[in-house]
Amino acid sequence: MFEASIELLLILFAAAYIAGFVDSIAGGGGLITIPVLLISGVPPLQALGTNKLQGMFGAASATISYARAGRVEPLRQWPMALIAIAGGALGALVATLISGDALRAALPFLLVAIGLYFALRTGLDDSDREKRLSTPLFAALVVPAIGFYDGLFGPGTGSFFMIAFVTLGGFGMLKATAHTKFLNLSTNIGAFAVFMFGGAILWKVGLVMGLGQFLGARTGSNLAMKNGAKIIRPLLVLSCMAMAVKVFLDEKNPTYQWLMMQF
Repeated sequence: MFEASIELLLILFAAAYIAGFVDSIAGGGGLITIPVLLISGVPPLQALGTNKLQGMFGAASATISYARAGRVEPLRQWPMALIAIAGGALGALVATLISGDALRAALPFLLVAIGLYFALRTGLDDSDREKRLSTPLFAALVVPAIGFYDGLFGPGTGSFFMIAFVTLGGFGMLKATAHTKFLNLSTNIGAFAVFMFGGAILWKVGLVMGLGQFLGARTGSNLAMKNGAKIIRPLLVLSCMAMAVKVFLDEKNPTYQWLMMQF
């Protein structure tokens, strides 16, 4: 049975605050929280479940901030949110049955591609553009796919929602960020429910980190609303590249294992 000391809880709170700050702007908070949980001695399955619990607080905090500022209307986004919840729950269920090796191998390349898109694409700002997918099609095709991925694997979910909203939904950077947070909250809820029923939640750790996430996300979302694309874009690129390196260098990554065998 894992037990956390007061000192460890303070460290986890601080890590969650930083993760909430980064995640509310560019995504990638799990890049910080999951390694910290594992280093602290939390078993892998409980680290994933507890990460979903604390992550909900950060996504909810950011959503509240963006909603109060009029950047997103959660009541109008509820149909997409319900689809995202179902996708997250289904992904988490499948995660208990299959190996994630294929996703783990492909993910670094996908994240680098997203990072390069936002780094090199000109004209990306806070202005809306023409949609490439109607809202019903976006909800039916894109939202469940990303929700499923979040439940099944997780890292980069916010980045995938961002690029979908910008390239397919026609959203500006700030609007895409605001809408991403509510759907990310929804996918977390779906996956969390599965982990909770499986007994994979450390409640004390998750709630302490949740408070850190909530406060960090409040700070980050306020900063994003003041600076818009000027801060969202570089942080998103940095977050994607950092996640790509982290996942690629994971000893469980099949591509990394293959390269090590060659040398």
